[in-house]
Amino acid sequence: MTADAAERIAELRRVIQYHAYRYYALDDPEISDAEYDALIHELRDLEARHPELVTPESPTQRVGAEPLPEFERVEHPVPMTSLADVFDEEAVREWLARLRRLLGEDTPLEFVAEPKIDGVAVALTYEDGVLVRGATRGDGRVGEDVTANVRTIRNVPLRIPVDYGQDLEPPARIEVRGEIYMPRDLFEELNEERVEAGQAPFANPRNASAGSVRQLDPRITAQRPLRMYAYAIGYVEGHEIETQWEGLSYLSALGFAVNADIHLMDDIEQVIAYSREWMDDREGLNYEADGMVIKVNDLATQERLGIVGNSPRWAVAYKFPARESTTRLQSIEVNVGRTGVLTPYAVLEPVRLGGVEIRQATLHNFEDLLRKDIREGDIVIVRRAGDVIPQVLKPVEELRSGDEQASTIPTNCPSCGEPVSQEPDAIAIY
Repeated sequence: MTADAAERIAELRRVIQYHAYRYYALDDPEISDAEYDALIHELRDLEARHPELVTPESPTQRVGAEPLPEFERVEHPVPMTSLADVFDEEAVREWLARLRRLLGEDTPLEFVAEPKIDGVAVALTYEDGVLVRGATRGDGRVGEDVTANVRTIRNVPLRIPVDYGQDLEPPARIEVRGEIYMPRDLFEELNEERVEAGQAPFANPRNASAGSVRQLDPRITAQRPLRMYAYAIGYVEGHEIETQWEGLSYLSALGFAVNADIHLMDDIEQVIAYSREWMDDREGLNYEADGMVIKVNDLATQERLGIVGNSPRWAVAYKFPARESTTRLQSIEVNVGRTGVLTPYAVLEPVRLGGVEIRQATLHNFEDLLRKDIREGDIVIVRRAGDVIPQVLKPVEELRSGDEQASTIPTNCPSCGEPVSQEPDAIAIY
């Protein structure tokens, strides 16, 4: 009977892993949510009856382990370098000119253009196909061991390859580098839930992702809607990779989510045109990004170009202008949530930001509003940093006339007139 259970458990794990890959990595599910839930339920039931067959890479083990006392330091076998920034198209052309001087004018070059997702860089180590370690970038040479937290992220494979229908064996050892982020739509849902629960909303997806990855309690991380895009191979044993594009294709074949917005091009003007097009359309993307990473495709050429300081010569980050603007805050209004939470928001003089006309912006909560000393009549800095609802960052105090009205915490509900209440040490006002 145990042998039959072991065989069925192994089969369920393969099937669940594959369908999770279709859902979370490809966004192309082949079965319904109910069918997927039924597979998970059957696996949990079998593992409960045969606890000796539970393994760390089982799909049921993503719920989060016991809290950690602290993060252990991890030294990266291959340093995770940082990128030099450029801020306009001419600087991108100057970067190429430097490469040409080093390589020779006749050296053929291809480029991989990758949206620079604003998240948390991590390195995942797999041995014989099993995830054994996840580490943050840290200072590039030493990071923090966040394996327990990474294991809770739905589109991070616990075992590779995920599609056993392929004739593909896992490498003996591979380090996969990627960016952990929070999709915009899921970030908005998370903030709505936090406000309804009387908790302070996160300022932006980047902060939410970073805070979630560095939780000492992995069970909290498991409740956050994190995802990861793989963008490079740190090193691999037993498999030859010659280009960045080939490496991305290999990662995709193993079952990692690879951003579909990454493009391979053979002309820098194509890269610049794509970057311009992507920047114009970035408000429609479901992730927050602040630029385009441009890499030389050929790995041997990357090796020839080398690294200066802590930045590779063969890559550059083309940073886009921040989506911020200034306008006048006409009034501060209060929204009453379903559970009675009072949330302030700003009514603004209309301003165009990221191609959208903005008339209102969140002020998060009264504690944040008073701490920033945001007043009615202020000229304020407004940012659309990935939130569907823009946020007021701060007032421009040097532009004050003296007629601005300081904010106060309401004593009565603006909807029903009843007195408000606040628990000791709580942020939310009801």
